[in-house]
Amino acid sequence: MPISQHHDEASQVPRSTLEQLLDRLSELNAIGASLSSERDINRLLERILDAAKKITRADAGTLYLVDDINKQLTFEILHNDSLAIRMGGATGEPISFYPIPLYVGDAPNHAMVVSHAALSGETINITDAYTAEGFDFSGTKKFDTKTGYRSQSFLAVPMRNHENEVIGVLQLINAIDHTTRQVNPFSKDDQQLLESLSSQAAIAISNRRLIQQLEALFESFISLINTAIDDKSSYTGGHCERVPVLTMMLAEAANRTKQGALSDFNLTDKDRYELKIAGLLHDCGKITTPVHVVDKATKLQTLFDRIHLLDTRFEVLKRDARIEHLEGRSSKAQYTARLKQLDEDRDFLRKSNIGSEKMQEADVARVRRIAEYQWQNVAGEKVPFLTAEEVENLSIRSGTLTAAERQIINHHIVVTIKMLQSLPWPRHLRRVPEYAGGHHERMDGKGYPNGLTRDQMSVQARLMGIADIFEALTAKDRPYKAGKTLTESLEILGRFKENGHIDPDLFDVFVREKVYLEYARRFLAPEQIDEVDDKNIPGYLP
Repeated sequence: MPISQHHDEASQVPRSTLEQLLDRLSELNAIGASLSSERDINRLLERILDAAKKITRADAGTLYLVDDINKQLTFEILHNDSLAIRMGGATGEPISFYPIPLYVGDAPNHAMVVSHAALSGETINITDAYTAEGFDFSGTKKFDTKTGYRSQSFLAVPMRNHENEVIGVLQLINAIDHTTRQVNPFSKDDQQLLESLSSQAAIAISNRRLIQQLEALFESFISLINTAIDDKSSYTGGHCERVPVLTMMLAEAANRTKQGALSDFNLTDKDRYELKIAGLLHDCGKITTPVHVVDKATKLQTLFDRIHLLDTRFEVLKRDARIEHLEGRSSKAQYTARLKQLDEDRDFLRKSNIGSEKMQEADVARVRRIAEYQWQNVAGEKVPFLTAEEVENLSIRSGTLTAAERQIINHHIVVTIKMLQSLPWPRHLRRVPEYAGGHHERMDGKGYPNGLTRDQMSVQARLMGIADIFEALTAKDRPYKAGKTLTESLEILGRFKENGHIDPDLFDVFVREKVYLEYARRFLAPEQIDEVDDKNIPGYLP
């Protein structure tokens, strides 16, 4: 068409009509931008139907999605302004209507307007359902009879995605004249606008579904890694599950805080997802940690607990003492005293081997004294009672790991950071390595691996550190200790606050908001959930 002719035709259209059309086109563009930014699928569907009704002035509408597996259309959103009905989607109000089958037996179901639109890919514009032919409106008429509504004009538009597949149908009912409030047929402009919207909507839905599928695949892969880590050891099973949960509990409590240093801390849905992923991956480096170190339940454990070898050596020393007494080289009193001393030393080493109490300097000196005993090994050689490696292990001040083994355990965070930094994170997840890699740092800069101070760390990394410590304190599945009670755990955590280990503001939120209790009710044994007196928690002012 020549430009002059197009201009002449346009000039004949009333200005108010042109303005209305331009307004509706502008609205359509704004809707498209809005749909592309919505992450929640239910809110997305809600927005689509609201937008469809708005640009066509429809009184009611329904959004259906195609269920490829069951070959049917499912009701997703249903709105009726005159009847004040809003069902499905973000409302939480369930839709009680049965899905509409796309096939009856093997025959396509072309009797229903929406199923015909889905099957044929055609738009259907009906002036009056009560006089229209070719479709079954019996269900519509029953609805009208029951509610007193009058369904008149219908507009059903299939939603096609980028692969030209019909993924759903938008059906609108009763176009309302904005001046007279009368029900009119849907105009050609209405139909074209809705067809344009349905295309944008289908792409938005497909994109959101694709993102959800990719996120589900990604999280399943993370779960696979965590399962492998937890299954390596029965003693750490569940740690990779519990820490992310506690992390999010504390994050939400901090998000609710409207006072103090955390009053400006706010989480968006994107922030939550980023922190969730960081929590799930916070110990991924443990996949390289040797099992014998993770599972070291006692100080002398390797493939088995070598404390039993020491029992054998003590029996050899007892035998030698008995022979010495029988040969007259020791008195009865000396022999009895020697047996008593050996029994006490054996009990001491057994207790030291457990690693449940902190070794004092006198305890370490006693280990070294016992090590100087001489015994005759299977080769007939006189050798020290304990090897240098056994002395080192039995002299561990706290826990069951030597300095070298502790370094192996600690190295997992270095591996975690290295693994996470090597991944091509999208922009909304780019801080995952920092969050996950900071949970062993301390506020005073004495943590590892980078010796970061509080000011150098994000709030998310700091709260993950508290979650990791509290989970470890209360865990029932550690090889070297039983799970502590809430009071015991909060007392230790409070001392950690006082000595600059953990963030003081987040600790206060943890206690004040009773995050510990929310976590306990979900994960702790009943005997661990004791009555906590806030006034007795170190470093906390109720």
